[in-house]
Amino acid sequence: MNVADMLKAVSSLSWLLAFVVIGLAVFRATRNQSFKAAGSLVIGAVVVALLLSVVSAGLVFVQPEERGVVISAVAPGGYRQAALEPGLHWIIPFAENVIRYPISKQTYTMSIAPSEGTISGDDSIAARTSDGQEVLVDASVIFSIDPARVVDVHIQWQNRYTDDLVRPVTRGVIRDQASQFGVEEIVSSKRIEMTEGVRAEIASKLAENGLILVDYVLRNITFSPEYAASVEQKQIAEQQAQQAKLTVEQRKQEAEQARQTAQGQADARVIAAKGDAEARLINAEAEAKALELIAAALAGNPDLITYQYVQKLGPGIQVMLVPNDNPFLLPLPSLTPGLQP
Repeated sequence: MNVADMLKAVSSLSWLLAFVVIGLAVFRATRNQSFKAAGSLVIGAVVVALLLSVVSAGLVFVQPEERGVVISAVAPGGYRQAALEPGLHWIIPFAENVIRYPISKQTYTMSIAPSEGTISGDDSIAARTSDGQEVLVDASVIFSIDPARVVDVHIQWQNRYTDDLVRPVTRGVIRDQASQFGVEEIVSSKRIEMTEGVRAEIASKLAENGLILVDYVLRNITFSPEYAASVEQKQIAEQQAQQAKLTVEQRKQEAEQARQTAQGQADARVIAAKGDAEARLINAEAEAKALELIAAALAGNPDLITYQYVQKLGPGIQVMLVPNDNPFLLPLPSLTPGLQP
């Protein structure tokens, strides 16, 4: 409790005591009982009560979140030009009074939900887009009174600035801005642009009337049932098309993977065939070289082949039986000294 409020309470108490003293004096007088100094007590109590009432009526304490507009019977125009700042102030008792205005942030909400808006019930803003679709907009306006223009707000609006200024200005601006965009633009690519346009226009109009726009919040956009159903069907179709596209892409990837696998296998077979051919060529070249070396050796020593034949025979062979109609391929040496084949 501030000093001004305490003084008002004391003033009220002093008047109560004065009435008690007056009542007691009257009561004793009706019973023919003397009450010494009754007149002095009554006059003193009334004087004290009057003084306290005058002082309490002249003291005004303004809270930090407030500004006070002084309505005066003696000032030119009927009010003081400057609002009272926070703190304790003196005004002319009974000739002036103070109307307080909050300068803290205030929020005005318009919503389709009955319990969310400042006004109970559906208070959303019905707007028409450039393509003829109706949308319902939920919005909140956060604002405050400009401390330097509290007197102007009082003169122009008094305490009606919320219902007669903030509400109609916001609803009108939202409708104007919505009419500049298509319904799909409002909910997608142009939503931010529309929000910024609404914010700038509201700020300008409120500033003209002594209010400061702190923030504008686009809470929600609701469509008509018919358009909402068409949007849902469109989204379902787009999702199905997207799913089909993904399926086709998956099939393409699988086909490409199979093609690459087949190509790899074919390349592997080609490489294997080339390797086998090169190996055969090397073997053939080696055999041909060996045959050339053997032929050269035989040309210089005809008996070498006979020697090699004998070397291939088992070491213990003494007799060989061959068919009588097969000629000997090689002249066989004598197996037993003194014997001729």
